[in-house]
Amino acid sequence: MIDWLLAPIDLTRPHDVGALHAWHGRLMVLAWGVLVPLGVIIARFFKVLPRQRFPEVVENLFWWRTHLAAQGGALVLMAVGLVLVLWTGPGVSATAGAWVHHWLGWAILALGAAQGMSGLLRGTKGGPTDPRGSLRGDHYDMTRRRLVFERVHKTLGYAALALSLAAVMTGLWQANAPRWMWMSLSFWWGGLAAAFVIFQRRGMVVDTYVALWGPDPSHPGNARRVSRNRDG
Repeated sequence: MIDWLLAPIDLTRPHDVGALHAWHGRLMVLAWGVLVPLGVIIARFFKVLPRQRFPEVVENLFWWRTHLAAQGGALVLMAVGLVLVLWTGPGVSATAGAWVHHWLGWAILALGAAQGMSGLLRGTKGGPTDPRGSLRGDHYDMTRRRLVFERVHKTLGYAALALSLAAVMTGLWQANAPRWMWMSLSFWWGGLAAAFVIFQRRGMVVDTYVALWGPDPSHPGNARRVSRNRDG
């Protein structure tokens, strides 16, 4: 059994990667296979924590800090992994289809950079807890700028997540990774997918606006949502 797990997925090719390629793979799997999906799940389902006295207690920023740390850490690991693979060139185990993995990697790099740049669209916060002391802000008032930011940020994020899973799988294939790696990642991603479904069915999705300021319709963002729902 151990020998079977240690054997490469394609027995017609060697699993022959140098140290730099190996670290490229480890860093990219940690970044895009672990940190990014965890950051997405935490941001989606843990804006309000299970034991939080919501809506009496609002603006618990655990999700924000964790999401930011996960995504920022992933970008740093991705940058280091990119330098490693550019430094060492193609691996011995690579096939003629390596270009697919390369283009997926560059696409994810572009999406990651775009995600960082999209933060410039975030605008001001506003609301009762704004340190500036002003209620007015792009987020609190849900201005067009904020609406564009949310649409762009979420779209880019989910696109990067989907492509990153494909990039990790094609990377494993190019490295002719042993079976235990494929199985470990399959179990990990399967567990994350199951958690996603469970959390979704439990109704753990809370809008960012509501998590920050509560569901009171006197807040302009909530009033806008009520008006939109009423108008169909």
